[in-house]
Amino acid sequence: MWRYPIAGICSAIVLFTIAQAASTFFGTASSPLVALGSTIIDFTPPWLKDLAIGLFGTNDKLFLFITLSITAALLAATVGLATARSLALGLSLVIGLSVLLGASVLSRSATNFLDLIPTIVGTILGLGTLTLLTGMASRAVVPTIHPQSENTTSRRKFLLGSAGSVALGLLAVGATQALRTLRNTAESARSALGLPPAKVKVQAPPQGAELNVPGASRFVTPNQDFYRIDTALSVPQIDPQDWSLKIHGMVEKEFTLTFNELLNMDLVEHYLTLTCVSNPVGGDLVGNAKWLGYPLRELLAQAKPLPGADMVLSTSFDGFSASTPLETLTDSREALLAIGMNGEPLPLEHGFPVRMVVPGLYGYVSATKWVVDLEVTRFQDKAAYWTTRGWSERGPIKMSSRIDTPRSFAKLPAGKVVFGGTAWAQTTGVSKVEIRIDNGPWQEVELATELSVDTWRQWRFEWTEATAGNHSATVRMTDAHGQLQTEETAAPVPNGSSGWHRLQFSVE
Repeated sequence: MWRYPIAGICSAIVLFTIAQAASTFFGTASSPLVALGSTIIDFTPPWLKDLAIGLFGTNDKLFLFITLSITAALLAATVGLATARSLALGLSLVIGLSVLLGASVLSRSATNFLDLIPTIVGTILGLGTLTLLTGMASRAVVPTIHPQSENTTSRRKFLLGSAGSVALGLLAVGATQALRTLRNTAESARSALGLPPAKVKVQAPPQGAELNVPGASRFVTPNQDFYRIDTALSVPQIDPQDWSLKIHGMVEKEFTLTFNELLNMDLVEHYLTLTCVSNPVGGDLVGNAKWLGYPLRELLAQAKPLPGADMVLSTSFDGFSASTPLETLTDSREALLAIGMNGEPLPLEHGFPVRMVVPGLYGYVSATKWVVDLEVTRFQDKAAYWTTRGWSERGPIKMSSRIDTPRSFAKLPAGKVVFGGTAWAQTTGVSKVEIRIDNGPWQEVELATELSVDTWRQWRFEWTEATAGNHSATVRMTDAHGQLQTEETAAPVPNGSSGWHRLQFSVE
C-alpha cells in the first residue's frame, strides 16, 4: 500500500511545480500555492497572525509555505490511498482540490479567468501522473504466474515513474527560476532607475546621533536588514512604466498620476522610523531609514478633498488596503508617496516602485506598499483590510523603548556592563530614557543627539559595578511633553503593544 501515497505525493509535486512554472507567464497571484496561502492570510484571525509574527517574526511567510507544503503532502498521500480503492474517487478528489485552488486564484484582486490557466495545466498533468503511477502500483501488487520476476519489474517501473515525476518537478522549479530572471522587468527597471535629486534635502544625521554601542541597532537601518511584514506571499513585480496612482472619491478633482510624472515633481527627503503594530514590547519589527518622495499633502491639495471626508483608503496592487486619517496626510508632517529608501530605489519587497510612509502611524494604517489607489472617503463608509479583522481603524504609534544589548539571558563578565538601546515617540520626540537594574533606583541614561521627532534615538548606559549573580534590567522613556511611557502591559491586538521592556541576564 505504500506505493499509493507515493503516487499521490508525486502527482502533487507535478501539479504544483508545473502550475508554478506556468504562472511566470501570468500574474504572480496566478500561482495556486501563492493564491491559497494569500487566501489563508485573509481569513487568519488577528490573534493567530500576532502569534505567528511573535514566534517567527519576518519568517512568518516561510513558516506558512512550509506548513502548506506539509499539509499538501499529507492530502496528496490521502488522495493516493483513496485511489487504491477507486481511480475515479482519487481523480475526483484532485479535481475538487483544484477547484478550491482556482477559487483562491480568482479571489485575488489582480487576477482574472486567464490566471486559471496555470492551475488547469498543472491539474491535467497531475491527473495524468496519478493515473500512470497508480496503474503501475496496482500491477506491482497483483499476483501473476511468475510473481517474482514480473513483480520486480513492475516495482522497478513504479520507482522509475515516481523518480521521473520528481525529476519533472525539479525541472519545472529550475525553469521557474530561469523564467523569473528573464521576465523580471521590475528588477531590471529598478536597477536601471536613477533617482532624481531631492528638491528639499534632509540634513545629515548630526554628530552624536550614532552612539556605536556594540550589539545595538544602527541609527539608519540598512535596506537588507529592514523588517518586512505584509500580506504579499509573492512580491508584486510592477514595471514602473505600467504603474499609475488613481486619486478619487470625495474630492473636487479626480486624477491619475504616472511614475514619470511623479519623478518630475518636487521630491523631498525625510528620515522616518517605521513600526509594525505587531511589534511586541522589546521587539525588532521597527527600523529607521531615509526616504525620498512627494508630500502627500501636496498631492491631496491638488485633489481638494470635500467637506466631511476624514479618511484616505489606500490600496496596493495585491489588494491590501489601509485606512489613514485624512488629517495626518494634510498637516505639516512629512507623509510621503515614497520612491526611494536610503539613497536607492525602493527594494521590491519594500514596495517598488511606490509606497506610502507616514510619521506617527503604525504601518497597517499608513505604510501601503505597491500603492495604486487613494480614495478620499469617510471611516463610517469604508473599512480597511485589517480593520475588518479586528484591528483598530486608527493606529497612532505608542511611545516605546527597548534594550538592544545585552540580550535576554546573556552571561556577562563581572565589572562593567554596557547597555544600549533605542527609544521613539513619533511626532513628539524623546526627552529622557531611564534604566533600572534589579529593583534599584531609576537612573538616567546617555541619549544620542536627536535628528527629528520622527526618528528613534539611541541610548547608552554603563553599569560600572556589575556584581556576580542573576539580574534584571528595565527601561522606560519620557516624551518631549513630559509624558511617561506607560507600565501597563498590552498585547499588539488591536492597536499596538505597551509596557516597559525588561530582560534577565547573569554576571559571572
